[in-house]
Amino acid sequence: MKIGYDGKRAAQNFTGLGNYSRYALEAMVANYPGDDFLVYIPKDTYNEKFEDILHASGGKMKKILPCRWWNKKLKSLWRVWHVGKDICQHEIDLFHGLSNELPLNIKRVAPAVKSVVTIHDLIFLKYPSCYPYIDRKIYNFKFRRACLNADHIIAVSECTKRDIVVRYGISPDKISVIYQGCDPLFAMEASEELCSAIRKKYSLPDKFILSVGSIEKRKNLLSVVKALTLLPDDIHLVAVGKRTKYTSLIDDFVKKNGLDGRVHLLRGISSSELPVIYRCADVFVYMSVYEGFGIPILEALNSRLPVVAATGSCLEEAGGCSSKYVAPFDIEAIAQAVKDCYIPAVREKMIEKGLEWAHRFTPENFARETMSVYHRVLAGDDTAFKK
Repeated sequence: MKIGYDGKRAAQNFTGLGNYSRYALEAMVANYPGDDFLVYIPKDTYNEKFEDILHASGGKMKKILPCRWWNKKLKSLWRVWHVGKDICQHEIDLFHGLSNELPLNIKRVAPAVKSVVTIHDLIFLKYPSCYPYIDRKIYNFKFRRACLNADHIIAVSECTKRDIVVRYGISPDKISVIYQGCDPLFAMEASEELCSAIRKKYSLPDKFILSVGSIEKRKNLLSVVKALTLLPDDIHLVAVGKRTKYTSLIDDFVKKNGLDGRVHLLRGISSSELPVIYRCADVFVYMSVYEGFGIPILEALNSRLPVVAATGSCLEEAGGCSSKYVAPFDIEAIAQAVKDCYIPAVREKMIEKGLEWAHRFTPENFARETMSVYHRVLAGDDTAFKK
């Protein structure tokens, strides 16, 4: 089989959607080496992880760049419009949009090519205030069009599937939920020497709770900072993520409440250092008010951390029944859940059960379930998706 992928995020994005795209490509080529994989990329940006995947494929995965001069000039237009002609010329069997989109004219230009799209979330519709007006309009047009044009949709969680059904009126039979896993680096032990070096480099405290994700309104870090006022003074908070305007609210609260020495905001952490920071932490806290799935929770579980997460979206799907869940703005409940995670017996059980849950999310399972979708789509067996 010859499968095409939208590889823009795999090559150009170094976080969220890029991580998913690289995870998907690596899982598919590793588990189905007999197939051919063409990855369509508008711009040849160097990405070490993506290049490693290409090299490890032994030539079974190739990147395809725009070759006509006008497509080289108008790279974004090629990705959403003219790439359809290349898809036809390469005679691929199926095209998979890994990051919420498909070429807008794929049905007209490549009618013989089946298509699948992965939808990660519709947060811009649930929380429009978090996104600029023009971005919401563009996302909504592209995502809806992709859902309507695709022969099948992969949702990253049951929560996202429900949103697609409700917001776009798509039949649930057209949507399969397939969970991704996280980078295997998070499951690897870190030596005491390495942990000590990272602690020293970033001045990490002896005891701290960890939060990972962009410091923006939806991620709700302020609730975690407020909970810190109800925790013992020797417990600190380390937050890793890109700063936004919302960070000023954190800074103001920290100053007004004398938390300067207990709140540590880090950014620019490398992909090799982040797993070590997880290993140095005591508890992972994720109070995001809405997510498509919640990969940082899986990273924490694999790092042998007890998890406290917010109710209201999909985080229970990522964290399983052993993690603790509280309302995202219930400061006392957040603080109490964190305190519980420091009780030895509770902590030990949470870590043990958390690891068991995390082991469900493997590249092998992801690849097998994704390939099953491909085969059913190619067979034209719509009834196979019905429950």
